[in-house]
Amino acid sequence: PEELTHTRRIVQEFGRPGGLGSKLQEALERRARLSKNWISDRWVQWAYLESRQPLPVHSNPAISLPRRDYNDWRSQLVASKLIAAVLDFKPKSTRQLPAESMRGMPLCMELYPLLFSSCRIPGPKHDYIAHYGRSRRSPTHITVVRNYQFFQLDVYNSDGSRMTESQIHAQLLRIRSQSWKTDKEPMGILTSEHRHTWGAAYNRLLRDKLNQESVRLIETGLFSLCLDSPVMRISDEKYASRKAAQVLHGGGTFSNSGNRWFDKTLQFVVGEDGSWGLLYEQATAEGPPIATLLHHILEYCEKPDPKRAPLVPLPMPKKLYFHIDREIKRDIEHAKQNLDILINDLDVHVFNFKRFGKELPKQHKLSPNSFIQVALQLTYYRVHNEVCPTFDIASQRMFRGGRTEFIRSPTNQALKFVLAFDDPTVSREAKLELFRESVDAYTALTKQALKGHGIDRHLLGLKLQAIEEGLSIPKVFMDTAYGLATHWKLRTGQVPANTDSVMCFGPLVPDGYAVCYNPQADHVHFSVTAFNCCEETNAETLARTLKETLCELQDLLQPPV
Repeated sequence: PEELTHTRRIVQEFGRPGGLGSKLQEALERRARLSKNWISDRWVQWAYLESRQPLPVHSNPAISLPRRDYNDWRSQLVASKLIAAVLDFKPKSTRQLPAESMRGMPLCMELYPLLFSSCRIPGPKHDYIAHYGRSRRSPTHITVVRNYQFFQLDVYNSDGSRMTESQIHAQLLRIRSQSWKTDKEPMGILTSEHRHTWGAAYNRLLRDKLNQESVRLIETGLFSLCLDSPVMRISDEKYASRKAAQVLHGGGTFSNSGNRWFDKTLQFVVGEDGSWGLLYEQATAEGPPIATLLHHILEYCEKPDPKRAPLVPLPMPKKLYFHIDREIKRDIEHAKQNLDILINDLDVHVFNFKRFGKELPKQHKLSPNSFIQVALQLTYYRVHNEVCPTFDIASQRMFRGGRTEFIRSPTNQALKFVLAFDDPTVSREAKLELFRESVDAYTALTKQALKGHGIDRHLLGLKLQAIEEGLSIPKVFMDTAYGLATHWKLRTGQVPANTDSVMCFGPLVPDGYAVCYNPQADHVHFSVTAFNCCEETNAETLARTLKETLCELQDLLQPPV
């Protein structure tokens, strides 16, 4: 009670007419009049470019797709089909993709052209994004990585036409024959470092002209293709978890982590064992455009190659070389150790919940996403005996240049339901009523957030405005309540996809979880991650409890006879 009284006093002081809050608000409104979006640039800078955390696990999300049965040779065929599909998508994105809409409102399409030929560049205090697709001579190559070796592969013919699948396939086989041996020094591992460390190593690396040229070709390429060696085969469920982890971070320095350049905006991963997926860097890419791209790839891959290969000799793909001195070798060794520690600390649990999918909530006139969010609140409470700060992502693309907003899942309605659900004295009818109220409350919050009425970006905007004006950070942001409310123990996200895929990322805080889900008509894909170093959290326990909770919620809606 004393903490609450203290917080109320600070909030009232901040919000009083003519006070600090209203002055910052005026400055934000002035900023909004003078720019296309008052928060997006600041958000990207604050959330991504100024973050010094390593990109694998902490930042870049991975999407893992269903395994296809083929051998190593076939994997090159699938990779060539995938490259052709992405190239087929690309010209549309730089000119004009058909405008998308959500709930009858048109969406901003500005992110699409930025997916290609872009890369995050490390800096000492903050990173920046380089876009090379806007130049007059925009790049016509991709980077292919196999056994830690990087190759420049031109994917357009000299007349400007894009290569056919059979041409790309022939080139991938050439790369395959040139890269049997694994490179001793996995250069890509450097990009997995703490950003400050990588920034310093990057500057050392670029002192050499050969390195400068190779790095520039990786950064300017349309995207990267990582040809991975197989993931160790175990039980199906464990294999799904391994595969997702493999796309997310490469599986470690003895596996495929050297086949990544984590700063690259788009990286497609194709394994010899039929596993495939993609990894993206969030400062430039968001989930929905990535999902649209994925959908296009899957549709394209169902069709036969429409183009016949012209009979022209193709130039040999160019291997990229690096000059590695003692300092860089030391940087690579440190990066290997740090990445393996990070990977060993992350527990990834992926499962396919098959009892029902999004059709069940829909039959009962409930939003599937809200249904799962309330289920997650109940699950967390059952494991930890408390509710915690949780967010789900709402797109802000109804606004020009809009990125994302948080929807806060714990509501008073959800708390009432969570406290009642395992109480034997509460009737089934009362529980059902409380469940409906909590799902509806979440749906209402989602609608507000989509319209730009969320609170988290607004509060962040006020805080960053104060910092920009050289003021001390307002007391309201130094309060214990604000610290607690933004310590996100549950980071959640729905894959906005009509593809049978699973998304995966690491928790935002050491004592937290990340839960990603993809509801299909009759099943739901889930991924749960947690850090092993935290004794309180356990990904497998949360996943098991989530399965039980979903089954019990089904029984609540449809009592077994």
